[in-house]
Amino acid sequence: MRLKSKPVLSMLTAWFLLYAITVQADEKAVSLTPVTDQIYMIAGKGGNVGVFIGEDGTFLIDDNFDPLTEKIIAAIKSAGGDHPRFLINTHYHGDHTGGNENLGSGGTLIFSHDNVRERLKNGSFIKAFNAKSEATSAEGLPVVTFSDGINFHLNGDTIQAIHVAHAHTDGDSFIYFDKANVVHAGDILFNGFYPFIDVNHGGSLSGTIQAVNTILSLVDDNTKIIPGHGPLGNKDQLEMYLEMLNTAYERLRKLKAEGKTAQEAAATKPLADLEETWGDGIFTGDRWIEIIYGGV
Repeated sequence: MRLKSKPVLSMLTAWFLLYAITVQADEKAVSLTPVTDQIYMIAGKGGNVGVFIGEDGTFLIDDNFDPLTEKIIAAIKSAGGDHPRFLINTHYHGDHTGGNENLGSGGTLIFSHDNVRERLKNGSFIKAFNAKSEATSAEGLPVVTFSDGINFHLNGDTIQAIHVAHAHTDGDSFIYFDKANVVHAGDILFNGFYPFIDVNHGGSLSGTIQAVNTILSLVDDNTKIIPGHGPLGNKDQLEMYLEMLNTAYERLRKLKAEGKTAQEAAATKPLADLEETWGDGIFTGDRWIEIIYGGV
C-alpha cells in the first residue's frame, strides 16, 4: 500500500493537541482491544477505530490520522482481517477521516452521511482550535452517502448506521451491530470526560443529548460501546455521561437566559461539582463552557 505524502503537519498538530488523551512514546502506536470474536477497537492518537472481521470482508469504522494507516492495517491483519473492503466515517473530523485517502486509493469503498462528504470535499476550519483541514482528494471522499441511515448485511450480522442531527457535528452517525450487540458511538460519546462539540459545524449540546438518548433506546446491560474517545464503555457509563450532559445543559441554559456571555457564565463556575470526574480529559469545565456555549 502506498501512503500519500501531503502537508498535514499544521492540521495534525492542532488535532493532536485536542485529542492526545493517552500520551505514548511512539505517536504512531496503536492498540488492539477485542470487543467480540469478530469486532475490535483500535486506539491511537486520534479517534477510536472499529473493525469488523469476517468472510465477507473487513468493515472499518473511522480510520484515525493519516500517519497511522499502516499500523492500523497491521493491527487488522494481526486479528485475521485484511485490507478493509468498506469504511464508514462517523463524522468529518480529521482524527476520524485522516486515513481516507490511503484506504480509498487502496480500493476501500467509503460511506458517510451527506454532510461529511461536503465537509471533506470543501475543507473546513475549526475556530475553537484554530485548526484548518484542507480539502480531501477524490480518493478519500465517501462514494456512497445517506441522509438518515444505511444498513449493511455482512459477516453474519446487520449493521445499522444511524444519523443523529446536530450532535457532535451536523453529520454524525453511530453504528449499531444488531447480532453482536455492539455500538460504535463516534464522537457522540467521549467516555469519561467533557466532549468537544463542534458548534461552528452544526453541533449542539442539546443535539448531543438527543443522540445519546437515541443510542440508549437501543442498548441493554450487555451492550459494548466503542466511544469516539476513551476506553471501551457500556450502558452504565453512557447513562452517567448523559446525566452530566443534562446537568450542564440545564445550568448553562439558565445562565444564557440571564444574558450572560460564555466568559461570564464560565466565571460563575457552574460545573465545579462535575470537574473532578469529567474535567481531566481534553478540557477544564471553564474552557468547555466557552467552546459549547453557542450550541446550548
